[in-house]
Amino acid sequence: MHVDAIPTPPEASVMRLGELGFAAPAALLARYGLRLTRVAPDQAIPGSYWGDEEAGIIGHMVYARDDTPVHSLLHEAGHLIVLPDARRAAVHTDATDSIDEEDATCYLQIVLADELPGVGRQRLMTDMDAWGYSFRLGSAQAWFEQDADNARQWLIAQGLLDEGGRPAFR
Repeated sequence: MHVDAIPTPPEASVMRLGELGFAAPAALLARYGLRLTRVAPDQAIPGSYWGDEEAGIIGHMVYARDDTPVHSLLHEAGHLIVLPDARRAAVHTDATDSIDEEDATCYLQIVLADELPGVGRQRLMTDMDAWGYSFRLGSAQAWFEQDADNARQWLIAQGLLDEGGRPAFR
């Protein structure tokens, strides 16, 4: 009897922290005064807006499990990074309702992916698309390359990117 393989949903192919490990992301987040906390596989992730395997944020802490997608970790960390320290301390689960901050967070997560070995912006943008991020130009890459200058300029003005578009660590 021949059995066709069941197609794997695209979200199953995104890079997870268990594949990357926690050391490099923890070191990256520490450069911004954030702490990455590993959550046990059978526990709910504190401060997770979406639940399930999505990263969570509370104050200066980012919470994740081995099954947390790398894009989720970088996105939630990005929310804390774009906030001034005084606002960070008050964050629990939902960081902002500001469009400028949300755009900056998406842009920053893509840039920060280059700081993680084996990830890089191309992989992260592919994972964002597979996960279902929605951009008016149809893909994370199209948005990043053609429609995100406002986010880039906002990050430069806040001192989070240098003029060359590289992370400026606090």
